[in-house]
Amino acid sequence: MTISVRLNEKDTELIQTYAKMHNISLSDLIRNAVLEKIENEYDLDCYNQAIEEYKKNPKTYSMEEIKKELNL
Repeated sequence: MTISVRLNEKDTELIQTYAKMHNISLSDLIRNAVLEKIENEYDLDCYNQAIEEYKKNPKTYSMEEIKKELNL
């Protein structure tokens, strides 16, 4: 699949310079950046959900309790 992105000259120059500095193609750089952004937002959503669950039931367990529960 091909996706086009319009950039101004300054942004284009910055992105090209960054890609050259890190010896990575523009395509790989942009793909990685977009996927990293998506992953970060997903991780933040998971974190926020976990915090909400913890607020409803703030029970915590020690490492020893977990080991005992899992028979480790």
